[in-house]
Amino acid sequence: MASRWLCCEPGQRGANPLAHILRAIGEPLELIRYDTWNVILPEGSWLTQVGSRQFLDVLREAAGPSALAEWARLREVMQPLAAAATALPPVALRSDAAVVLSVAKYLPSLLSAGLSALKLTGPFSKVMDGVVNDTFIRNWMDLLCYLLSGQPASGTVAAEVAFMFNEWYKPDAVLEFPVGGSQGMVAALVRGVKKHGPDGQILLNAHVEEILVDRNGRARGVRLANGRKILASKAVVSNATLWDTLPLLPAGAVQQRSRQEVDTTPPCPSFMHLHLGFDGTGLDDLEMHHIVVNSWDEGVTAPGAVVLISIASVADPSLAPPGHHTLHAYLPASELFELWQGLERGSAEYLQLKEERSQVLWQAVERIIPDIRKRVKIEMIGTPLTHRHFLRRHRGSYGPALMGNFAYAPAPVPGLMCCGDSTFPGIGLPAVAASGAIAANTLVPIGQHLDLLKSLGL
Repeated sequence: MASRWLCCEPGQRGANPLAHILRAIGEPLELIRYDTWNVILPEGSWLTQVGSRQFLDVLREAAGPSALAEWARLREVMQPLAAAATALPPVALRSDAAVVLSVAKYLPSLLSAGLSALKLTGPFSKVMDGVVNDTFIRNWMDLLCYLLSGQPASGTVAAEVAFMFNEWYKPDAVLEFPVGGSQGMVAALVRGVKKHGPDGQILLNAHVEEILVDRNGRARGVRLANGRKILASKAVVSNATLWDTLPLLPAGAVQQRSRQEVDTTPPCPSFMHLHLGFDGTGLDDLEMHHIVVNSWDEGVTAPGAVVLISIASVADPSLAPPGHHTLHAYLPASELFELWQGLERGSAEYLQLKEERSQVLWQAVERIIPDIRKRVKIEMIGTPLTHRHFLRRHRGSYGPALMGNFAYAPAPVPGLMCCGDSTFPGIGLPAVAASGAIAANTLVPIGQHLDLLKSLGL
């Protein structure tokens, strides 16, 4: 699954849940810091910087001086929200009664935010209403929300935006890229599991066929596709989507109400991916990250409206052979699964549609590297069916399209813990990391949890 690069800073700055997890397992990442990203908008093109100062120049050029006052007002409104959003670190949460002990020390800071804290659970669009009328600013915030959650401001929880706003527009803000790319993060997590000896195992090609439930209705383990049974010592933990988890449970184990709730939850659309390896001769001034917005007219979630491009080898040359680069361009959760439904991977119809639907990606890349097609050495195209097949995800979806409120919900049966992008606190890498931490915290005694928070300096 492609991650949202602008909200995935995994370093030790700020309150990023992934950073806390990596520190907790003793596997810090080697990081490359940078602060620029290229944006190509209908209003123009800018090499922007994180932090507040340079964006004011972009805002003045794109929307005029009148927008500066509205932006200043939005920043003023966001200050108490950011304080409230960062007052309670997600790694302090757990889903049992002991949560009153793990969050107790943070309550004074949270309560000091007063009524501002109440706004965090609603959609960010309500925070902007009455504060921002400028079309460019609202479009810009829709874009940032979309990159964060797969939804515009009307569908993004204000707490997520407040956290991002706090990190993104600090005067000294930087972005961090892990050496080795996303594989570097995965490798660190794998090391964190394996260091626990015989009990720390990762099984590959071990598809779960069924979640085993005893006569009392409690999840007790799993049965793999090869027939092997693995029993749980404390709980079965699933980070698959709820659409993919529920079919693994026996028909009578789940209440009809739970099944109906899952069945009626709308999924986000899927992705189109373009992976390229290309000759980098003469391209010495490439930027790593690019956002291309083709049109604001139908909103940022419209198919093909937004293309994200990452040339990770610009920052980390080890990701490509000498003189070459690797590139990943994708439609972030805007490709409709319905276009692909019923097609067989590898069929003539499928290959033709891949060619057609990838053109918007090629065209976006050509705005960065006009002769890219002549430079290509390796080309790979991914589709919603790629997502469904290799990631085993319902409709190849990015996650639930819950509009602005990701409330906590218990697992469908006792003994089963659910984490991942269809559970609290939502989709996007920071939220998913937080959900995994919450599940892990719940499985250990409160004393061990408190010791962890102390070791993290939280």
